[in-house]
Amino acid sequence: MMCVAHRSVWATRWRKSVTLVAALLLEFLIPSPISAQQTPQRKGVLIINEVGLSHALTDLVTQEIVQGVQESGDLHVEFYLENLDLLYSPDRPSHAEIKEWLVRKYGGLKLDVVVAAGPDSIDFLSNYTQSMFLDVPIVICGSSVQHTGNPRLDSRFTGTWTSYEPLKTIEVALQLFPATRHVVIVGGTSAFDRKGVSIAKADLASLASKLDFSYTTDLEMNQLLQRLRQLPEHTIVLYVSFFQDAAGQKFVNATKALPMVVEASNAPVFGMSDTYLGHGIVGGDVMRFQEQGKVSAQIITGLLKGKKAQDIPIETLPNRYMFDWKALRRWQIPENRLPPGSLVVFREPSLWERTKWIWMTSLLIITGLIAIAGYLQYSRKQLKLSRDRQMQLSGMLIHAEEDERRRVASELHDDFSQRVAILALGLENVEEAMPASFDGIHKQLRELINSTTQFGDDLHTLSHRLHSSTIESLGLVPAVSALCKEFTATQNIRVDFTSDEIPRSVDPDAALCIFRVVQESLRNLKKYSGAGNAEVDLQMAGDRLQVSVRDEGRGFDLSGLRRNEGIGIRSMEERARLLGGKVEIHSEPGRGTTVEVWVPLKRAARNAAS
Repeated sequence: MMCVAHRSVWATRWRKSVTLVAALLLEFLIPSPISAQQTPQRKGVLIINEVGLSHALTDLVTQEIVQGVQESGDLHVEFYLENLDLLYSPDRPSHAEIKEWLVRKYGGLKLDVVVAAGPDSIDFLSNYTQSMFLDVPIVICGSSVQHTGNPRLDSRFTGTWTSYEPLKTIEVALQLFPATRHVVIVGGTSAFDRKGVSIAKADLASLASKLDFSYTTDLEMNQLLQRLRQLPEHTIVLYVSFFQDAAGQKFVNATKALPMVVEASNAPVFGMSDTYLGHGIVGGDVMRFQEQGKVSAQIITGLLKGKKAQDIPIETLPNRYMFDWKALRRWQIPENRLPPGSLVVFREPSLWERTKWIWMTSLLIITGLIAIAGYLQYSRKQLKLSRDRQMQLSGMLIHAEEDERRRVASELHDDFSQRVAILALGLENVEEAMPASFDGIHKQLRELINSTTQFGDDLHTLSHRLHSSTIESLGLVPAVSALCKEFTATQNIRVDFTSDEIPRSVDPDAALCIFRVVQESLRNLKKYSGAGNAEVDLQMAGDRLQVSVRDEGRGFDLSGLRRNEGIGIRSMEERARLLGGKVEIHSEPGRGTTVEVWVPLKRAARNAAS
């Protein structure tokens, strides 16, 4: 069985009614501003309903006709509405009087199509085809042949009939409730109600021996409701129509009487009109008045465009099994027990259907976030790997630099310094062997000896700057102290060195890092600060070595440091970072500069071990 979700026009009936009335008012009251040459020829359509637009069937069929014709787009149609129940005065005029009233009202108008909606409207027009609306095609709808009483219709009539088959609805009800023993037929006392009940009674005669049928056509509404509340078990209810009760009280059939019946009934209620769906009935083999309105609109459009009524035969539209989703749930009827091809309407979306877009959107967002998180994690790993490789490369470069410094220092100290010393000694020997009478030559030799000796001292100093053996032999504090004294002696800048509780044995990498930072800081001080004094302070701060180099020179703007950062500063930062430490530089123009470095001893020890 195939059951599909259905969006019904009945849920928006009030809105459509307002739209229809507004459209009709505009047709009457607002003239078209377009010139006659641009406007299609006006067409007039008169719709004669049996009851007013407050009734669901009339409202639905009229809406579909007006909307369907207007959607054709190339027709300028004026609609006129009349309702037979509004034409009756308390004295109940005869059909002849009604006919005269319509002739007087519409005799001067050119009508192109007349629509008869409902059995009384069809019967009324069929009796006056020779005296009113001559040569105007008449489109019938909104009724079955049985309700209209098999009228004789001439060639001016076209349109559609509905199929009124109560037996099929009872049969499908028995299929859904096989234990049923009682069937209650609900109908009113109006002529339409009695006609419908009479047709149903004849159609259900074949089941009279199998089921207990009872008819409620002689009850007031309160009595009917009371009886429906006390129905015996294994009962079903067939709602025919209820325009009037036994006391003469009138009701709007589908929207007023039916909901009262459904609410009171302790048994499932079935019906035979699509206008009943949504008002509490389970469903049944229903007449499709909405579809009939659409087909009528197509027929009217064809007539307005030149077709002949006699070329459009009257057809009977087939019914369809239709059921209300809410009623099925109320009476616990599984959809797989419905007849094949049934249409289930007013289906409420499931929790998944209501929230699937939220879930799908959330899933997409979560998937996207997971993908982003994965990408960021991957990027983070790659960045960490790159940083590790960079640090490894930096460490290798720094170690290579130190090895090269050590090699060059060793060669300068052990090779070149010795050769210079031998050269100086040879010059002294030459001077001693030279006769005293060569005063000029003695003087030149002495100058060469002094120059060579100074050259040897410079080589020794350069060797010490490249690689201080003092760190390895005496430790960090003596090495830094010697560096400060040497800087004071050679650069004429007083450097005061202080230290406090520095252990004798310091990790070589940490010691070398501190030494190089002080060395580079003093070199920059000489080159840029213009200061005559400086302070170097070496302290222990917890498990870290901390050194600061301060001067009161000209200082500089730190915002330009990164743009003009030299190799020396980067070397200091890399050395500290490789050991898990950091370098901070504080300076302001005119207020001197302070370089501070922290190196953790434990981290340094681990790095040294690795």
